Parts: sequence; structure tokens; C-alpha cells
Amino acid sequence: ADGDLLFNVNSDIRFNPRAAEHTEWQNEDNEEFLPTGETSIDSYPNWLKFHIGINRYELYSRHNPAIEALLQDLVSQKITSVAMKSGGTQLKLIMTFQNYGQALFKPMKQTREQETPPDFFYFSDYERHNAEIAAFHLDRQVKRVCIKRKVEILILDFRRVPPVAGRLVNMTREIRDVTRDKKLWRTFFISPANNICFYGECSYYCSTEHALCGKPDQIEGSLAAFLPDLSLAKRKTWRNPWRRSYHKRKKAEWEVDPDYCEEVKQTPPYDSGTRILDIMDMTVFDFLMGNMDRHHYETFEKFGNDTFIIHLDNGRGFGKYSHDELSILVPLNQCCRIRKSTYLRLQLLAKEEYKLSLLMKESLLKDKIAPILYQPHLEAMDRRLRIVLKAVSDCIEKDGYDNVVENDFNTDANTVTTER
Repeated sequence: ADGDLLFNVNSDIRFNPRAAEHTEWQNEDNEEFLPTGETSIDSYPNWLKFHIGINRYELYSRHNPAIEALLQDLVSQKITSVAMKSGGTQLKLIMTFQNYGQALFKPMKQTREQETPPDFFYFSDYERHNAEIAAFHLDRQVKRVCIKRKVEILILDFRRVPPVAGRLVNMTREIRDVTRDKKLWRTFFISPANNICFYGECSYYCSTEHALCGKPDQIEGSLAAFLPDLSLAKRKTWRNPWRRSYHKRKKAEWEVDPDYCEEVKQTPPYDSGTRILDIMDMTVFDFLMGNMDRHHYETFEKFGNDTFIIHLDNGRGFGKYSHDELSILVPLNQCCRIRKSTYLRLQLLAKEEYKLSLLMKESLLKDKIAPILYQPHLEAMDRRLRIVLKAVSDCIEKDGYDNVVENDFNTDANTVTTER
């Protein structure tokens, strides 16, 4: 139904990519760019095909060919303009491509095997480019080809993370020489080891001592495809009910009140619809990654409260493979609710033949800067999956299966209902 689509391509919007651009980032050459609203969808660039595929239930459909093509664009399109993203605590760059698509670039700050230092608070942890890439793969699916037939094996199959790909960027040609952001440009320097470095402007880690240096001018990073411009598709920001205190000493209410979920379930939008189940999905997603930094989340305004949560900003995942942060699972432990589709998928991923770590490793090998995750991180996901399943099992034992597991399947077609 048209009401389930973010955009009605025929009537809502004449898709002119220039209209969605901030003027300071526009390409200034004279090439004419189609599509306009009158061309066929086939001629649209892949970033635009991604945007018009967004609907009430997911960012992209399971078999949308534009997603693989968009991932390829993220690593191959010519970068025509770069600017620092305002807000946030750490340096992020907005990159514009020759086809007018845009992506958020997070540069490499840690090697694959480095763990978050034990004395770091979650709110001062580094944002990791490889965590953004791994989160996208965890959220979606992987195809495994068997000898006799092709079998599609899904990982979490949420499809709530915008497409992300790893890319090697030339800091001289693709950042310094194309930026018109003078504040960014002024922070470039040559290190004593003759490497090109820069640090930009931000709250944390933007100084000469924390500069990002190339080898000599190549740097790894993640590129996350932009969602539609807010002028075209407004998003609502929600405070996560299980938000941490972001304070060195204070605790949040949910950390001291074991009945906190009962209070949440009486508060809109958690008192009806599927939002509390969306929070449980996000909880499982974050626990598998070890992401403690989920302070807010976003939804598309057009769809009201009856829509999915967008899983944005996952850079603080995969920081520790030697520690499982059980406090991330508190929403599940307190509420004892989970979708049947999610529960069945988690049970499948715990089986030896569909092992989560193996599927993730296989999926991540497709990225240009693979390997993405250090092997102990993959093994940690298997360990955390067993903890999630034990938590659900304990809930079922306490409250009964039907009170814990929400049947989101259409029994006639044996498929997941659109209320997901």
C-alpha cells in the first residue's frame, strides 16, 4: 500500500538529487544529472533506489538488487566533496560522490585485535569503523551456496541498518584536495614518519596527539549510505527507555528498579503496538555486538508509531571480546518478551551447521577491507548468543511460552506478518 512506502515515486516527490543536497556540498561542475521525476526507476542511481525502497517495515527488502550495487558504489564512486559532520563526540566526515550520493565516513582508530581499554567509560570509547561494517552484516543476511542448490541463510534478517562498506581512502586526493571545509583542511600535517595526518574538530580525540595518519596517505574507514534528507523524510528521535546515565557515578533508573519494564509498558508508545518488541530486537542486536551506547533511536515520522526502529550509529560495538556486558540484556530480562521470528532465528544460529560466527565470517569476507572482525570477536558472538537463549528460556520457565514469545507469523502463509 502507498501508505506503507516512505515515498510515492509517481506523485509525492520529483526526485532531483540536487534538491536533497546542502549547497556547500554540491558538485560544482556542469554535468547534467538524471533522474528527474519523469525518468524510469531503472535509471535512478543506486542510492536513490535504496531510498525509494524504504517502507514501514524495513529499510530494504530481502532481495533488493540495489543494495549490493550500492555497496559497490560506496567503495568505487569518485569522491567529489568532503565536510566534517557537526555534532557527535568524534570525527566523522560527510562524503559526496560523483553520482550525488552521500555517505558518512568513520576513519579507522583501532586495529582489529585491540580491545577497549578496561579503564574507559562506555561514553568515551572509540568509535570503530569495522564495528559499523560488522553491524550492517549482522543485521541483514548472507547467501550460502550448497553443492546441489542455493540456500539462503539469514543472520538476524532485521534490515534496519543502512548499507555500510569498508573503503581505503587516499587522504590527499580524496579528502584534503576536495574539501572546502577550511577547519578540516587546516588540521592536515605531515608526521615525523612522513605520513599524511589530520584530526579535524570534535569533542573527543581531535588533537595532534590523536591524529589519524595514513600509510603514507591511505586510510581505512567505513562508509554508511545516507538515509533520505530530513527535508524529504522527517525522522523522530526517541530517548531509549534503557538509556545509560552517561555519568561516572550515577546509575539510571532501570539499573536500580527491577520492575522498571512495567513502568515502560504503561507509557506510549510502549503500551501498544510492537515498539516494545522492537526494543527487544535492538537489545539482542546490541548484546551480540557488546554495544552499550544506545542512548536514542529514530523512526520515520510518516509511519507514526507503527514502524521499525532504525539501527543507526553502531561504532561502539565490538570493543571487547573477552567480556560480555550483561547489563545490555537488562531490557530482555526485565520485560521477558521476544518475537517468535527473532527467537527461532536465534535458535537456528546456535546450531552447528548455521553457526552465527561462521555465517558472519562468510558474510564479512565480501567487504573490500576484510577481515573485518578479529576471530575472538566472532567467537564472542556465539558465546553471547547462548546467553540470550538462556535468558529467554528462563523467562519462559517463569512466565510461560505464550506470555514471552509473541507470535508474529501469519499462520495461513507461514510467513512473518507485516507487524514486525
